[in-house]
Amino acid sequence: MLKPDYPRPQLERENNWLNLNGEWDFEFDDLNVGKKEGWFKSSRKLKDKIQVPFAYQTKLSGIHSASFHDYVWYERTFEVPHYMKNQRIILHFGAVDYRAWVYVNEQLVGFHEGGHTSFSFDITDELKEEGEQILTVRVHDPSTDETIPRGKQFWEEESAGIWYTRTTGIWQTVWIEAVCETHIKRLRFTPDFDSGDVVIEVEAEGDYFDKTVDIDIEFKGITVAEVSVILLERYARTSINLFNHKIFRTEFHGQGWSWTPETPNLFDVTVGLRDAFLRLDEVKSYFGMRKVHTENGMFYLNNKPYYQKLVLDQGYWPEGLLTAPTDEALKKDIELAKEMGFNGCRKHQKVEDPRFMYWADKLGYLVWGECAAPTTFTEAAVGRITKEWLEILERDYNHPSIVAWVPINESWGVPHVCNNEAQKHHTLGLYYTVKSLDPTRLVISNDGWEMTKTDICAIHNYNHGHADETQKYEYYKDVLSTKEKILSAKPADRNIYTGGFHHEGEPILLTEFGGIGFKAGLTLGWGYTSVSSAEDYLADYKRVMEAVFASNVLHGYCYTQLTDVEQEINGILTYDRVPKCDLKEIHKLNNLWRKPTVEQ
Repeated sequence: MLKPDYPRPQLERENNWLNLNGEWDFEFDDLNVGKKEGWFKSSRKLKDKIQVPFAYQTKLSGIHSASFHDYVWYERTFEVPHYMKNQRIILHFGAVDYRAWVYVNEQLVGFHEGGHTSFSFDITDELKEEGEQILTVRVHDPSTDETIPRGKQFWEEESAGIWYTRTTGIWQTVWIEAVCETHIKRLRFTPDFDSGDVVIEVEAEGDYFDKTVDIDIEFKGITVAEVSVILLERYARTSINLFNHKIFRTEFHGQGWSWTPETPNLFDVTVGLRDAFLRLDEVKSYFGMRKVHTENGMFYLNNKPYYQKLVLDQGYWPEGLLTAPTDEALKKDIELAKEMGFNGCRKHQKVEDPRFMYWADKLGYLVWGECAAPTTFTEAAVGRITKEWLEILERDYNHPSIVAWVPINESWGVPHVCNNEAQKHHTLGLYYTVKSLDPTRLVISNDGWEMTKTDICAIHNYNHGHADETQKYEYYKDVLSTKEKILSAKPADRNIYTGGFHHEGEPILLTEFGGIGFKAGLTLGWGYTSVSSAEDYLADYKRVMEAVFASNVLHGYCYTQLTDVEQEINGILTYDRVPKCDLKEIHKLNNLWRKPTVEQ
């Protein structure tokens, strides 16, 4: 079975689900005749095979074709296990790029648009009582529609520059689970670090009235809170003060309970739903007690200044593209980054698999969440990216590792934001929409330049030159030396703030820089600068980091980048995660200079 790990770690029913990954029937529909000809009917068999959840462009799919096919079809059969009988059956998709029509036993059960977020359908009424069930998925991923949020996926067949091979169709886990008619649909945790409270919201589906929600919270195996709430409406909301509980006070006083990259403490939660003494549902989850805010021009984690040392992570793999080959591969990227002295990443132009955030939560790793961008500004593009953000926030709200959201990068999707009022309003609209739905995190309106309202002044600047370009490098150091100089610089010939907006005291971070190109092995490609040996790589890394740490203005950074990606060879690791140099030396360079005003 491919990717067998439970795909939704924030709401887990560990013994009542079935993974549908593996071999599916598959076919290209280049003439878009499949719907008309009834390819979803059992009499029509698809001609090829594919390994789900890997897109047909990947090696792991078994097809590995870079050619464009805007319409594709998937099909497989499955049987509902005996232990799921007489329950509601929910069909889940981790992500399908871009539009998906889902059929069960020749009946259309639902449609979803959006290539990066999860969706599900109740398929109980479409199932046969016994025997094989037929699941069919029709996908439309238009290759020329610039209004679709596609991020780094190229509109040409051969990847080039900063653009990579496309992903079409199913690229995250497909699975079913069984639930009672009345069951838990949603959990939401909002910790209040200052008071020691956690607000827990539970949404029930079905005949919820007068049912009881039981909440049990454990910390390191010891119960610290038990609460029961009677449901009088669909949503239950309760606030629990963890520190008022005697066991917690006596067992863990002074030992540390907060979540940070250095101490990733998590509270385990079991939520049950019952009717009197009859248990209807039970799910497992977790949360971390942590707080992020800005003050005095610095980023604060749990009320202490915290210097962010991030690495740009695009989340591509040579054999799976956007899909990690294994759960261990997601975990390993975080472990390698921490080994190098980074305390987090900016997930670039990708909404990552929830399993990545699970490992970031468990291992202690800050994450800036970013959405894939469209390439143009239209009413359709505005609607599509806004819809994706609503679904991103719904799915990932509970992860303590996520500390910031990045709705827009380098004016992608708002190419004329410098002089177009509608595009300025769009960046503001996304900023305030995200803040209204998630006031617990920071939001960067336009990472790189031409910012409007923003919680962090996030600047991209690769103008540090080659090692022999002393004059250019000295100018780069000078630009980073004072607030006035860094804010008046124009990297990529763009203003840091767009017209009508200015710096309001928010922390200044250098969120893209470096990009040292080093060809390790036979891979050809490009970087923002280039070196020819591991020794030269470390020397150039040191040179660039010296400029960053010498700055009294910067309060964090995001280095480009964790790994090579296709033709980009500016990673610290190769595309297949082989270090290009001694990672212990990178760790030393990331920790050699420390700000006296910042607690690491």
